[in-house]
Amino acid sequence: MTPQTKPSSLVALRYSNYRLLWFGQLVSFSGSMMQNAAILWHVSLLVPDNQKGIALGLVGLVRVLPIIIFSLVGGVVADAVDRVRLLLITQITMTLSAAVLAYITFRGLSVVWPLYALTAVSAAAGSFDNPARNSLIPNLVPREHLANAISLNTIMFQLASVAGPALGGILIGTVSVGWVYAYNAVSFLAVIGALLLMHNVPRNAAGARGATKPVISLAAMRDGLRFVFSAPLIRSTMLLDFFANFFASAIALLPIFAQDILKVGAQGYGWLFAAPSVGALIASIAMVPATDRVERRGTVLLWAVGVFGVSTVVFGLSRNFFLTLFCLAAFGASDMVSTVYRNIIRQLATPDELRGRMTGVNMIFFMGGPQLGELEAGVLADLTTAPFSVITGGVGALIATLYVARTTPQLRDYRRDDELMAAQPAAAD
Repeated sequence: MTPQTKPSSLVALRYSNYRLLWFGQLVSFSGSMMQNAAILWHVSLLVPDNQKGIALGLVGLVRVLPIIIFSLVGGVVADAVDRVRLLLITQITMTLSAAVLAYITFRGLSVVWPLYALTAVSAAAGSFDNPARNSLIPNLVPREHLANAISLNTIMFQLASVAGPALGGILIGTVSVGWVYAYNAVSFLAVIGALLLMHNVPRNAAGARGATKPVISLAAMRDGLRFVFSAPLIRSTMLLDFFANFFASAIALLPIFAQDILKVGAQGYGWLFAAPSVGALIASIAMVPATDRVERRGTVLLWAVGVFGVSTVVFGLSRNFFLTLFCLAAFGASDMVSTVYRNIIRQLATPDELRGRMTGVNMIFFMGGPQLGELEAGVLADLTTAPFSVITGGVGALIATLYVARTTPQLRDYRRDDELMAAQPAAAD
């Protein structure tokens, strides 16, 4: 299918392989977002009140350690093997992990360590899944529609992030947390089915372009690292992502706010957890038609991260449920604006044969920042208070944004027409 008509806001969905993956991910990510919220709630119920902060922060640690260990390897593997087959393996692994979690919960789980262990297993599988999935998407649509595909993928993720936690809160409050894990296990079948139904997908982008296919080796890993750190735009967006999310990782403390500060219970917690995604969804819908028309992309990105920090500070100060919801929605909306532009800059600046490795490196920044930040936020919350932890984190995010803006003029001055300039470090490699 090669549409030649005037592009629309949904043009990427005209391609059947992308459409299959988009809808499959919508179902699967809904389950994953439900489980992310449920894990935090479940942990908070299994530990004493005076250990909640650090226990919740440890969820971030067990997620980030497998990412640090495996994501670079996952990026190399995604560039070297059949990405569809790799995704089938990772999706089956995560299905089994969620199913085991549901089983032991229904049997009456009374200790917290199995939650940590199975979260780590899922994170390890995700370290291979994320590079494969992100590097597969450019093979499913023409390059001229890649920005649209990235924007639509963002909308899909936010739809799932809104529906998942809200439905998860309802399930936790009305039946039990085990049903959340069971739903997540079933939801992975949507992506598995989509992958099996795809046809004529290039085995890897390098092969499709006639370039030399990378092999799984330390040299291939070094090539990916060299490319990322030689490109100022890619390097600076990753550092901005890491530090902003490290300082402003307030989501892990939401059970404390819901239970002890706002006193809104499980269903209120579900809405608090979903609020950032509601804001992000609204922002992403607005951005689909507007993305290609924004000229000063670097300036917009930096302002968005600044709003991200300010909304975090106000959230920490708030004692009103509706003001907190608004702050979390602003938090999500601003993060979404910066995420879309960061992804477009990186995808367009990266050659196809290096895309898996770039994504693998980016996972350390993108996932490592918030997960390590959750641990830091939890420890600081136990040593002081949860609001103090959130407020100081928001201030830290603002300082990090000012630092990146000051030290990286290439990002500050980046415009829509600069994609060719952004790709020059890759040519030099």
